[in-house]
Amino acid sequence: MHAHEGLEIIDADSRVGGYPFRAAGWAMASLVALSAAPGPCAHAQSAPAGKYESAITVYGGDRFGGSVTDATTNSTSNLDNGSSFALAVDVGLDSNRQVELFYSQQKTALTSGVFSPRSNNIGLTLHNYHIGGTNFIDEMGRGLYVMGGIGATTAKPDRGGLNSETFFSGNLGLGWMVPLGAHVGFRFEGRGYGILLNNHSAVFCGGTVGCTVAVKGTGLFQGEVLAGLSMRF
Repeated sequence: MHAHEGLEIIDADSRVGGYPFRAAGWAMASLVALSAAPGPCAHAQSAPAGKYESAITVYGGDRFGGSVTDATTNSTSNLDNGSSFALAVDVGLDSNRQVELFYSQQKTALTSGVFSPRSNNIGLTLHNYHIGGTNFIDEMGRGLYVMGGIGATTAKPDRGGLNSETFFSGNLGLGWMVPLGAHVGFRFEGRGYGILLNNHSAVFCGGTVGCTVAVKGTGLFQGEVLAGLSMRF
C-alpha cells in the first residue's frame, strides 16, 4: 500500500529553510499514511479470529434414508425421515484446518410391513459421537470446506425393555460458511453417514420380549442437511 503516494514533501533546506519545516512535512506524511491504513475493525472483518480460528456451532437439520434387511423374514425395515440436532466444536489446527468434535441426534422410527401391531413403529433415538476435522478450501472461516469424522452411533429404543445398540460409524460432507462480522457465522452443510452393522446379528433385544430384528447386511446409510450458527474465536 502506498499511503502517501502523490504527496509532495517540501525540502525545507532548499525551498523554505530550516529544520522545523522539514519535521512538519514528515509529520504530515506520517499522519496521512496512518489515516489511510486499515483499522482494527476492517482487519477483523477479513480475518476475524486470526490464523488458527476455532468455533462452536449449533445446528438444526433434517436426516433421511436408512434401511436394513431382516434375516429371518427377508423383509426391509426403514428408518423414518426426521428432524435432527447437532453440536460441533472445531479447534484451529492451522490456517485452513480444524479438528472437530461432532455430536448429532435424530429421533426416528424403524418400520416394516411385516411387524406385528405390537412391534411395529419402533421409536429410536440415534446418537452419533464423532471425531474428525474440517478443511477450508480457500480461507479459514469463509466459503467452501470439507469435513469428516469417525466414531460410534448408539441406537436407543424409546420402548422400555429393549436394549440399546452401539455401532462403529463415520460421516463425510461438504459445507459453506458465511461470516457475519468478527465472531459469528452461518454454516450450511450436507453430510452422509455410514453405520457398520453386524451381519446376521439380532438387535433391540429384551429379556421378556426377545429380539426385534435379525439384521442381514453390513451397513446402513443416511443423508443429512444442516444449517448452523457458529461462534468464532
